[in-house]
Amino acid sequence: MGVRGLESVVRGRVLAGGDAGFGAASRPWNLAVEQEPVAVVEVADAGDVAAVVRWAGERGLSVAAQATGHGATGSASGAVLVRTGALDGVEVDPVRRTARVGAGVSWGRVQEAAAVHGLTGLPGSSPGVGVVGYTLGGGLGWFGRRHGWAADAVRAWEVVDAGGGRARVSAQSDPDLFWALCGGGGDAVVVTGVELELFGAPELYAGAVVWPVERAARVAAVYEEVLAGAPEELSVWWSLHRFPGAEPLVSVQAAFLGSAAVGEKLLAPLVSVGGSVRDTLGVLPLTGLGSVSGDPVDPTPGLARTELLTGAVGEWSAALAAEPLDPLFGVQVRGLGGALAGPSATPFGPLTEPFYAYAFGAPVGPGGAEAVRSRLERLFAGVAVSGRKPLTALAGGEPLGRVFSPGVLERLGRIKRERDPRGVVRAAHPVLG
Repeated sequence: MGVRGLESVVRGRVLAGGDAGFGAASRPWNLAVEQEPVAVVEVADAGDVAAVVRWAGERGLSVAAQATGHGATGSASGAVLVRTGALDGVEVDPVRRTARVGAGVSWGRVQEAAAVHGLTGLPGSSPGVGVVGYTLGGGLGWFGRRHGWAADAVRAWEVVDAGGGRARVSAQSDPDLFWALCGGGGDAVVVTGVELELFGAPELYAGAVVWPVERAARVAAVYEEVLAGAPEELSVWWSLHRFPGAEPLVSVQAAFLGSAAVGEKLLAPLVSVGGSVRDTLGVLPLTGLGSVSGDPVDPTPGLARTELLTGAVGEWSAALAAEPLDPLFGVQVRGLGGALAGPSATPFGPLTEPFYAYAFGAPVGPGGAEAVRSRLERLFAGVAVSGRKPLTALAGGEPLGRVFSPGVLERLGRIKRERDPRGVVRAAHPVLG
């Protein structure tokens, strides 16, 4: 029957190589990642997902699911790529403080629906990132110091298993699979929806202060000072920006779950640095959280590296600002601690390192990718790293041993073999290689 046979078993659109629109439909958000699926199915509903999984399994093919492709690694090549954008339902229960979210929903939509009730989810820096992919990787965001991993807020998953059967998975109904999904990457089933706990957020004081790069040493020192005294409700991130054609800048972004009066007092040392070129600190609606770090909205090519840092970063941050960063565009250091360092039911466990550092660049022209990778390697040569990192920070080709302990990897592998012995489901980071 061939790939074209898919059209007879789904309601959504099926595209194969050579079809008009196939290139755009198969392309992930990160344009630096190459993926060549055998077909793309823009599913209409969860029933379509089940039909695709059954169809692929009967033919010895694999299925990879993506909403946006922010976390794509190229693993979808050779698989049937399921695009989940039409699974776009968001249902908020303000009494139970939960949200039922379809697999095609981005964090911006959840924040819009929850904010009406004075509630928030646990989003990352970009409102355009898909909720399901982010949460399957653990989910490390703005309110993690207060509420922990996004995966710890999951109440249930809606899934299609490797045989095409649909199920609702909770800690009570299937504890093994539930555990594997809450930060383990989802390499055993295709997720079609998730139920999340929401949290009270009556006020949000947030924004960024930006300075010329000449102020970098002072800003780095004050950043560490502010973070050292920060309550769990306050997250503070330091960034270095060196975009082509623009003057280099340093900035501190902050988000405080509390009143403006308290937020102003906590962040006063940053304002007192003086000489800023922009200061957007103020009361912010929950729907405006994505503006704080200003992540790119449109698809873009990028190569990045993330490391968890084990010590102070003031001197390292100041040194970065004093040397050429080319061909990188930026470095971001996020202060961790708080609830992230406490008990967690995720496969990753407690995040005990004090800092998360992320650096990125765009591979431009011949040799561009190698130049970016080389600069990323040198960038982290002068700072102590833990050697492990969250799953969403893992680049394509990096081993899962950088994320999970040997015991956790063994358990994830056992679950994969038991639930998907034919390898029908393919995650961004396959557990069994």
